[in-house]
Amino acid sequence: MASNTNRPTSPHLQEYRLPLTGIISITHRMTGVMLSAGLAFFVYIISALAGGAADYADMQDLMGIWLFRLVYWGFVYALFFHLCHGVRHLIWDTGKSFDRETLDRYAMIELGCSLALTLFTLLFV
Repeated sequence: MASNTNRPTSPHLQEYRLPLTGIISITHRMTGVMLSAGLAFFVYIISALAGGAADYADMQDLMGIWLFRLVYWGFVYALFFHLCHGVRHLIWDTGKSFDRETLDRYAMIELGCSLALTLFTLLFV
């Protein structure tokens, strides 16, 4: 059997320009994984609180490092992004807002709300 070398091949992801809703969907999945991983970090913080003054002081020292602060704020943003996307899914469950213009507008609102909630939290922590 001779193989046809002129067959079209499927383009790779680098060839496609994903729509905003596609990027948001992928990001929603990534934030879900981040929240699952961040749960271990949260358990460490709770155990340090229950462990007494020395464990709490060690946890505070660790949280003072800029890298852990960045991870903490990434976790907070992931939480709010995941929450906002969940609200968007609730709206979709009603069978509304599936036209392209509304999808893109709601995606921008979702991004803005998750960022605003994160910055609002930053003011109080």
